[in-house]
Amino acid sequence: MDNHTYPLGQSPADRAESAFVSLALPTHLNLERLVKVVEDVRHRPIQIEAIGALNGGSVCGLWLSTDAVEIILHAISPSGLHRQQFVLHELGHMVLRHDELVVPADYIEVLFPNLPAGLVSRVLARSSFTDDLEAAAESLADLFAAAIRNSAREPRSFERVFE
Repeated sequence: MDNHTYPLGQSPADRAESAFVSLALPTHLNLERLVKVVEDVRHRPIQIEAIGALNGGSVCGLWLSTDAVEIILHAISPSGLHRQQFVLHELGHMVLRHDELVVPADYIEVLFPNLPAGLVSRVLARSSFTDDLEAAAESLADLFAAAIRNSAREPRSFERVFE
């Protein structure tokens, strides 16, 4: 995506659709390929890990962005599709560049007091679907999920990411 600003009045679904189209995703898409596309967009690797501290209730996923790596932490779930949606949502935030919005430094310090100051420069937690950022990320996650589902070649290959 070259332009990271949104026209006034553009809905979250419109922002998601614009971002999705701009990625020009491959025909045979799976989660692994999508992660590689987003790594190219973000110019750094993405690590994905399940973490028991996320209960899947109020916070199902967490995205940490550093200068060297993007980290997605997600709640443990017996459903592969559920885990995939957690990850797709965080990838949506990355593609939509929600980290470039202002996030108070004290928010990071409270969540990660044991990390050196400045190591985690941006953090965005998936906790609410009530604001436009969450709605746009979830809309984009839904578009990603549909593209993966509609890919005829490897419909369930996303499971490899969680092994």
